[in-house]
Amino acid sequence: MKKKLTGVAVPLGALYTKDNSVIGEFSDLKPFADFCKASGISIIQLLPVNDTGTQSSPYSGLSAFALHPIYIRISEVPGFDALYKDDAKFQKAYDDFVKGQKYALRYNYDAILNGKNDLLKMIYDSTDEGKTGEPGEELSKWIRANNWVKDYAVYKNLKWNYMQASWKSWLDTDRIKSKEEISALWHKKAFKKEHLFYAWCQMIADEQFRGAVEYVHKAGLLLKGDMPILMNEDSADAWAYPEVFNQDLRAGAPADGDNPSGQNWGFPTYNWKNLKENDYSWWKDRLKNASKYYDAYRLDHILGFFRIWAIPEADLNALNGHTEPYASIKKTELYELGFDDDRIRWLSQPHIPTSVIEDITWNHDKAHQILAIFCNKIDGEELWRFAPAVTGSKMIEQADLTDLCAPEALPRIKKVLEDYWSNRTLIEIAKNKYVPLWTYGQSTSWGSLNEKEKEALTACFEELNKKNEKLWKKQADEIFEAITKAVKMIPCGEDLGVNIECVPKTMDAHKILGLRVVRWCREWSKEGQPYVPFADYTPLSVTTTSVHDSSTLRQWWDDEKESVKAFLKENAENFGDENKIEETANSPFTPEIAEKVLQASSTSASQWFIPPLQDFLYMDKSLWLDNSADERINVPGTVTNFNWTYRLPCTLEDLCKNQELINKIKKISSR
Repeated sequence: MKKKLTGVAVPLGALYTKDNSVIGEFSDLKPFADFCKASGISIIQLLPVNDTGTQSSPYSGLSAFALHPIYIRISEVPGFDALYKDDAKFQKAYDDFVKGQKYALRYNYDAILNGKNDLLKMIYDSTDEGKTGEPGEELSKWIRANNWVKDYAVYKNLKWNYMQASWKSWLDTDRIKSKEEISALWHKKAFKKEHLFYAWCQMIADEQFRGAVEYVHKAGLLLKGDMPILMNEDSADAWAYPEVFNQDLRAGAPADGDNPSGQNWGFPTYNWKNLKENDYSWWKDRLKNASKYYDAYRLDHILGFFRIWAIPEADLNALNGHTEPYASIKKTELYELGFDDDRIRWLSQPHIPTSVIEDITWNHDKAHQILAIFCNKIDGEELWRFAPAVTGSKMIEQADLTDLCAPEALPRIKKVLEDYWSNRTLIEIAKNKYVPLWTYGQSTSWGSLNEKEKEALTACFEELNKKNEKLWKKQADEIFEAITKAVKMIPCGEDLGVNIECVPKTMDAHKILGLRVVRWCREWSKEGQPYVPFADYTPLSVTTTSVHDSSTLRQWWDDEKESVKAFLKENAENFGDENKIEETANSPFTPEIAEKVLQASSTSASQWFIPPLQDFLYMDKSLWLDNSADERINVPGTVTNFNWTYRLPCTLEDLCKNQELINKIKKISSR
């Protein structure tokens, strides 16, 4: 940490060699380390490499501990050579698999996952464990050192038997298991062979990854991992350690300009109370397991350690969410502000006029029938309130109204009802305790208040925010104090878009490096939103030109000209004539521009400079794809086969021979 270092960020699956062109594998880190060493790069930063099952997103973890079998190199698995030589069926299966996954713009995640799983099973069946269902000495020793694998193996085998369905849809006898019952299943002789297969795969993955890590370290490089803060609700951890999670809440983000309904990520939140009582052992174990491979780690969505945006599991969007932890307004405080029970009910419970449904059905009786499914009518008025049985907008979306309205009216009716579900000023978060809806200013009840009432509630909400900041800082301090000291790895945090005062101070106190994405590092509150000078970057941070969820450097230059112009204005001395900013910004992207942007960015005061590999490759035009959008890793908000399946435009052998590119990177890394 005493010396400024340059690194490179890359998804492991993007790497490939001439001999292993299917997908990047653990062993591919070795030739990539050679390239990095020659280029003066000191840090390799990987996207998460944990098992994600059928999900291609590395941030949709099936396990917090297990490595992804998709990165195992089949040809290096013990027993491969003998089986390939003697078993014609296996030989054909392997050759067909390799041949069927020839180089393409993106790799085929599902086909590779299924193909490798089949091949691994064939090799496993030829081993002593596969034949006898009893672990050999090596596997027994590995299992003792990795006790977590027992829960994982039982879960994976059950998931296989349920045809990969979520554990939440399993039979009750399998869906809810005590630790003793999981242990009993692990030891059950009838399933031992299947359970040992998953443990054997993890041992192989661990050995291959450790071998690659050792090579990286011998080359004098550091390896930085990525720790997604959240776990998929359909994960071995959520199933085996239910006490760690709040299954009735889902994590996400509140409404903003780009997401007017907020974001519901579908992942359960953490039960920090239980974790604290257990000295954060699950998190400590997770980091200790990662420290076998990594010298540094990135905590994804670090804001979530301060507070998470928690959404009721019964809701579709994020509008009725709240922060966890939270400070609340007591009912007695609302009394003191002059609100009686009727007014509090008006503020906290949506009131739906019959007319909003009648305007769609053009039938008063039908409108009443539809509303009566979800609501109770207020005596003497054409107003309705949701019945206590309605717990969230999912119930509205799933309701069958086909007999009560025309098919074309159905989406509009449900949309109106779902909108009204979030049409309130306050949420009763617990009995007689309230928090403001994030978008309370758009609610009908807020609009009905006089200015004095609005001022009183606004002051109350502001006081609530102050209390919340103290709660969030306290929680983060306790967590970071416990988990960052449990390992020697260097902690980094993804703190993009965070504007909460306590976050940077707390990160600094715990020596956690923040993240500075050049294009977003601007003084947003100032006129013209100028870029923050590189010299003013926080030293305890990582500077980068792009991230896996953003466009690449080339796409940014091509598509965001106003941002480019502002950047050039701040860094004109690096781009020639200061009087030609407009002309330069509108010029086509070139390798020379890529080099200048990277050189300028590398001068930041940040401790580390770690751009993605794609941005380095732009200094050689022969490595560009025809369409810059194809060079992205992920497009947030979309679920497609494109996401997370990026591949390098060349083999690692060719990359290592590209002396011109190596020299350009070395020039940047030596600054």
